[in-house]
Amino acid sequence: MSASNAAHSSAETLVPPLTKAELDALADELVQDTAPRLFAVVQSYEPEGGGTGEADAWVAAWGLAFDGHAEIVSPGGGVRMRVGSLDWAVRRFDRGTDLSGRVVWVDRSRSDAA
Repeated sequence: MSASNAAHSSAETLVPPLTKAELDALADELVQDTAPRLFAVVQSYEPEGGGTGEADAWVAAWGLAFDGHAEIVSPGGGVRMRVGSLDWAVRRFDRGTDLSGRVVWVDRSRSDAA
């Protein structure tokens, strides 16, 4: 018996094939453990010094936070960016003294309950 045949034979005896249910459970666990966190970049307008207009807020972009970076896209698709830190992304949505950006994390328990 060759070395490759021996290795192949011992691997078959050590690792039994997964059943469909086991594979489904493994895939589910993998997805739950590695899923990125969903967030929104919210821009808010607050007139400085009592200026005219009412305060307002809107979702300027949606993002997925991975280990080490985040992917961000505007609702219309016109803005796409990959950033190393969320602080940098927020600064991209700040506009002067009365328009600011901030990250709001999506609460998965609220969306699961709906």
